[in-house]
Amino acid sequence: MIHIISFENPRMAQAFVDYMAGQNIQLQVHPSNDQQHYELWLNDEQHTEQVRQELEAFLRNPNDPRYLEASWQTGRTDAQFQYRNYLTFGYLKQQSGPLTIAVILLSIAVYLWVTLTDPREVLYYLGWPIGDQQSELWRWISPAFVHFSISHIGFNLALWWFLAGQVEKKMGTGKLFTILLVSALFSNWGQSLFSENNFGGLSGVVYALVSYVWVTGERRPEIGIGIPRGLMIFSIIWLFFGYFDLLGMDIANAAHTSGLIIGLLMGIWDNRLSFKHQGSK
Repeated sequence: MIHIISFENPRMAQAFVDYMAGQNIQLQVHPSNDQQHYELWLNDEQHTEQVRQELEAFLRNPNDPRYLEASWQTGRTDAQFQYRNYLTFGYLKQQSGPLTIAVILLSIAVYLWVTLTDPREVLYYLGWPIGDQQSELWRWISPAFVHFSISHIGFNLALWWFLAGQVEKKMGTGKLFTILLVSALFSNWGQSLFSENNFGGLSGVVYALVSYVWVTGERRPEIGIGIPRGLMIFSIIWLFFGYFDLLGMDIANAAHTSGLIIGLLMGIWDNRLSFKHQGSK
């Protein structure tokens, strides 16, 4: 048997296996020893070159409709792997890099400050700059780390850990740092147009990560990041409810929308080559 490739995404592994089955070439899928990857093995060595060529084409555009069609026509229901549960503590811990953890610890520290004193005192030092505060550069970013309730910080940090951890592990701390700075600045600015400096929270950054990770996962699944489409739909519904005041709470709608837009734009820019390749076919 010849080892062909290892995928972290089980759906990608099965899609290629199904497509090659349609070419009358049988591949086997086996979980790796660490249970983190799915290895593809070829039984018949005489097909090695053909499999390599097909694999190159698959990796260039795994979303090509022909692979989905192959799964419908030849796909099996007795696949030799199980889909990983991304919403487990062990997986989130494994996916956490230094910046992901640092933002969590900083947010918790600021939240403790809020609970031990008064939100207005915290915003006095960390709120969006107004008047002669424009030169205090940290204020352009710091509102993202201010939370006002346990549900507020809990919801934001859970999604931050899930999304930021993926980006940092797969794309590097530098990429996550860029997304954090740009999205915090843009979403804070958007919310300041409606709330002056009376706001805070990481949700604008989280919305940016939602759209960024979604675009990257759809366009380049081989990187190994992505979100369930249900989470993307939930985020849009939550945004909709917030605008129509259906949640009975104060929602930073402008920050959410600004974050969603800037994350989408950054995702499209970083994956622009995948759009060009698809458009040239």
